[in-house]
Amino acid sequence: MEGSISEFGQYLGAGLACIGLAGAAMGVGNVAGNFLNGALRNPSAAAGQTATLFIGMAFAEALGIFAFLVALLLLFAV
Repeated sequence: MEGSISEFGQYLGAGLACIGLAGAAMGVGNVAGNFLNGALRNPSAAAGQTATLFIGMAFAEALGIFAFLVALLLLFAV
C-alpha cells in the first residue's frame, strides 16, 4: 500500500511530461506549414530557406526529445 502513492506520482508526472511531445509535434507542423506557405508565395526563395526549415524543425523536435527523456526519468529512475 505504501508504494502505490509514489507509483501514482511517477505515472502522473510522466504523463504530464508527455504533454511536451504534443507541443513538439504542433511546433514541427507549424514550422513546416509556414515554410510551405512562404514557398508557395515565393517559389524562387524557397531553396534558400530550406536550411532554416531544418534548423527550426530540429529545435522544435529537441524539446520533444527532452520531454520524453524527463518522462522516462520519472518512470524508471529509482
